Formats: sequence, C-alpha cells, structure tokens
Amino acid sequence: MTTVLISGASVAGTALAFWLREQGLTPVVVERAPALRRGGQAVDVRGAALTVLRRMGLEAQARALRNESLGMNMLDADGNELMRSEEFALSSGQLDSEDIEILREDLVDLVHARLDGVEHLFGDSITAIREDADGVLVEFEHAGPRRFDLVVGADGLHSNTRRLVFGPEADYIHHLGTYLSVFSQPNFLGMDRWQTWINNGRDGGAVMTVRDNQELRIFLGFAADPIDYDHRDIEAQKRLVAEHLTGFGWEVPQLVERMWTAEDFYFDSMAQITMDAWSRGRTVLLGDAAHCAAPLSGQGTSLALVGAYVLALELGRAGDHAEAYLRYEKRMRPFVEANQELALIDRQTVDPEESTRRLDAVKSLIELDAVG
Repeated sequence: MTTVLISGASVAGTALAFWLREQGLTPVVVERAPALRRGGQAVDVRGAALTVLRRMGLEAQARALRNESLGMNMLDADGNELMRSEEFALSSGQLDSEDIEILREDLVDLVHARLDGVEHLFGDSITAIREDADGVLVEFEHAGPRRFDLVVGADGLHSNTRRLVFGPEADYIHHLGTYLSVFSQPNFLGMDRWQTWINNGRDGGAVMTVRDNQELRIFLGFAADPIDYDHRDIEAQKRLVAEHLTGFGWEVPQLVERMWTAEDFYFDSMAQITMDAWSRGRTVLLGDAAHCAAPLSGQGTSLALVGAYVLALELGRAGDHAEAYLRYEKRMRPFVEANQELALIDRQTVDPEESTRRLDAVKSLIELDAVG
C-alpha cells in the first residue's frame, strides 16, 4: 500500500489525509506543533470547496459552527463611520450566500475527528528528504529515519518541505507590502454578530465577533516593505504592531493594550507564493506551500480543500505519481492564478458589489472540473 508523508496538520494536510485514506493510500502526518494549532482567523468555504466539504460528510457540522454576522462598518482613523452594510461583510462577502465562514481551528477539528487510526507525529519536523528509485528516505528532528513512497508539503507559507526540496523561500515569495497580526480576546466591546474595520489608508485593523458573541478575533496590520525580524520573538513582533498603530482613535489603543497579553498571537507578512512547478520527483506541495494567495484573497481555505481533494483523487486514479502530480497541477493552476489575482484587489476602494462579482467569477472556475 502506498505510504504518503504529509508535512502540516492544518486544513490542507488534514483534508489530504482524509481523502488519501478514501483512495486506499496510507497517510502519515507530521506537525511541528505539539498539538493541533489553535487561534487564527475565521476562514471561508466557498464554491467548489463546499462540494468537497459535502462529500466529506461535514457540511452540516460546519454550518452548525459557522460564524453568524449581521453586517459591518468601516471607520476612519479617528473612529468616524465611513460606511455601513447589513448585506455584505469584508471577511465573508454577501451575508445571504451559502458560503460558510468558520474559525480555522473549528474546521481543522472537524476534519481531524474523522482521522481515527491515521498516524500523527506531533512536535516533530522533517530535517532531510532523500529520494531514490524505490521511494523517499525522510529524516526527522526527533523520530528516527523512515521510508515513504511519497511526500507532500502542506506546511504553509514558510514551508520547510519546499525549502528542503525546491530551495530557498526567497526564490518563491512575493511580499504584498502589508503585515498582519491576529489574536483573540473576550467580547469586552459587547459587539453583537458584527465586524468593525478601521483604516487610515495604510494601517489599521478589524474586530469581529465569533463563538456566539463570546469572543473577538482582532486583526491589526500595517503597510511596510519587507522587514527583517525574528519569527520566534513574539514580543518583538508585538512591538512592531504597536509602533505602527499609534495615533488611532476608537478602541484601537485598548486593542493594542490587550494584544500584549494575548496567548494566541499570530504575526506574518501578507505574501504570495508563485512557482513554475509544484512537484519535484516524489515530493509535491499543497495549499499555501505551493501557491499561497494571501489572506487578502479570502480563498486560501477553499484552495486547500479543493487541492487536497484533487491531489488525492489523481493519486488514486493514476498508477504513476508523476502523472498524478501533473494532472493535479493542470486542474488546479487556473483556479489558483485567479485567486492570486483576487488578492490584489484593494478591498478598501473596490465597491462591495464589484468585489462580490469578482469573487463569484473565481468560485465558479473549477466547480465542474475539480470536483465533478
């Protein structure tokens, strides 16, 4: 039976493990974190990805956990309201659509609960990948060396698998000129199924309610050229955010103050990954590791779910992994490229109806081909 090592246990990796087992393959998941990662933003499941979720038998459960919103407003830096909508929200699009907005961790939990019996190596990471005619010898930071038939890098924007097999991150990453932090807090603002955005033209943030109004997910970001910072130094990252968010009105000073005690703080640049090919030999990349569209697209989760389905399906159909990889990329690349273009839309200036129209066009691109 074909064994497949998957690096990364977020949406792409867990979904791929589910579908590989459905195709009769044996997945093994390695994850650097000691357990499934918590925190992060609300994500959207749209279009073809809804079909994938339905075929996993998880649509009803996901809808039960969906984040309900009554609308949004946009403020200037002083806190003056610029616009308000009870039909559209920047995080999720039209509020009456069938799309599902759900916390990333809740979606991962749903998929992971269906992976009973799948081996997971938590708290470990790949240190070397050596391919030969019979398979791939993988070395780990903690576990002993093991052989696998195939390796999949589903380990995100800063993919370790991509670095080991394809070369330095700098060869593939394209910064979009923005840095973003995300963290959670209790709903101290008393907001009711709402999201508020504040922006001065360069820097700003957003607050949205989650978990039946019990929590807030807070987003604080700023525009900047690439910054050389320590990815492990959380306090230094918080200082960067605080330095750029001075001078704002409304509740921003309090949001920044609460950021210092947030235990689930996340910070990174908004960036895209572009590659001429997503596979090399027996190793293939999936999701953000292959083609991060940046959170600005609102489509990263849908790309991960659809990509996992397509890759597993092609591996199940083809007798040769090289053929499967080529077919997977041929089917996914038009969808990916359209979504990467979508991320370049300036959400602060594009009319909500126009943004929704473009998103609907993207959603339909591979509905029939990818999941038909």
